[in-house]
Amino acid sequence: MTSTPASPEAAVARPARAGHVEAHGIDVIGDDERRGRARDLVGVWAAPNVSYLALVVGGALVVMGLRLWQALAVILVGNLCWLLVGILAVSGPAAGAPSEVITRAIYGTRANRVVIGVNGWFISVCYAALNWSAASVTAFSLCSRYGLELDTAGKAAVIIVIAAATLVISVYGHATIVKLYPRLTLVLTVVFAILAFFVFDHTDWSYQPPTELQGIGLWAALAGGLALVASAALSYNNSADFARYLPRATKPTAVAGWTALGAFIPSVLFTSLGALAATTLDMSDPQTALAGILPGWFTPVFLIAVIIGAIANNAMTIYSAGLAIQAIGIRIRRSRSVLLDGTIGVLLTMYALLVSNFLDAVSEGMQLMVAVLAPMMAIYAADVLIRRNRYDGHALSDESRGGPFWYRGGVHWVGVGALVVGTAAAFVCVDIPDLYTGFVADAVGGIDLSLPVGLVVSATIYTTGRLSRSNT
Repeated sequence: MTSTPASPEAAVARPARAGHVEAHGIDVIGDDERRGRARDLVGVWAAPNVSYLALVVGGALVVMGLRLWQALAVILVGNLCWLLVGILAVSGPAAGAPSEVITRAIYGTRANRVVIGVNGWFISVCYAALNWSAASVTAFSLCSRYGLELDTAGKAAVIIVIAAATLVISVYGHATIVKLYPRLTLVLTVVFAILAFFVFDHTDWSYQPPTELQGIGLWAALAGGLALVASAALSYNNSADFARYLPRATKPTAVAGWTALGAFIPSVLFTSLGALAATTLDMSDPQTALAGILPGWFTPVFLIAVIIGAIANNAMTIYSAGLAIQAIGIRIRRSRSVLLDGTIGVLLTMYALLVSNFLDAVSEGMQLMVAVLAPMMAIYAADVLIRRNRYDGHALSDESRGGPFWYRGGVHWVGVGALVVGTAAAFVCVDIPDLYTGFVADAVGGIDLSLPVGLVVSATIYTTGRLSRSNT
């Protein structure tokens, strides 16, 4: 049985070049179009992690009542999840396909559409709305600083401008991201290095929390902080999307290492910067608090850097969300799918900022989604290791009944079962005050174990199921 075209671009694709709209979608990248080096991934992953949100997360750890050294330890351990992102990335060069297609090997052709619909599309669009909301609020503040008070129409215009800048990068695609992001990383690093100079000058290196956490309370804060820090890495189940253009012979260890390193270093540094700032500043309102210690000339530079960082982060998110729409089965060009996702994300952002408290609800929902994201990440990483990274992009693109990854009725029950059980186990271990507390978390005094339980249970079930079938 022959395979159907993977995407509308398959028949017209041409080599990707920076400054040109990427023609490829979820179709397989031919060997003659593969180029680049694994170390190019450093800039790709560093730019979105030199961010304002990292400062917010770092500050939140100290606000939760942790000592400075405890917060720094949580930041270091939580960011180790970027190693999983690196492992997932190695499947890109092997298959020449994005993550949204590779996971057909895990869940089956039909079931994968549902999984990608939830994780690759819905969650991505919600994250985009959160990032655009943060960038837009910063832009509102910047306008106010120069005496421009925005009405509803003005705020809507600002949101659209920020989204448009994001979508331009997403539409131009992979080659433009690889070319542009190292430069963005350099600019953002310089700005945040200057910020660090002023933060260090106001850091209380002997900081002690007002109330010393002990026993169950301390463990609850540590576990909650760990899940919060790790959530950023766990949201990137799509790392193969940005590695699939590398030559097939690229060393997997290099792909994994440079991907993880590119994200790990800036994430650790700038999340730690937020924790240091929280020793003397009120990081419940980071933007106002930081502006209070910065000279007048630098404050607008910092605000612009925040906006640029959010755009860099969202461009990658929307790029992958566009691929997800194709993987779900909607026959649409990648460039148009990106614009569709962007439109939905803009509408959610406007609703969040101009109509209701939707932003708070989505923010809490994202914390809750760690219970889903952790099992997905663990299962994908386990599959890469079990298969020894042997993926055939053309076989994965075959969606026909009876194809290589049709399994039983289009569902691979080992993968689906591992995801369902792992997610259920994680959900009963979640603790988000005022929103949801699982019975296990309640039984252990509010300690949120969703991250380790989700990772371990799902990976164990999937690995056991795969190995038992291979032995029968």
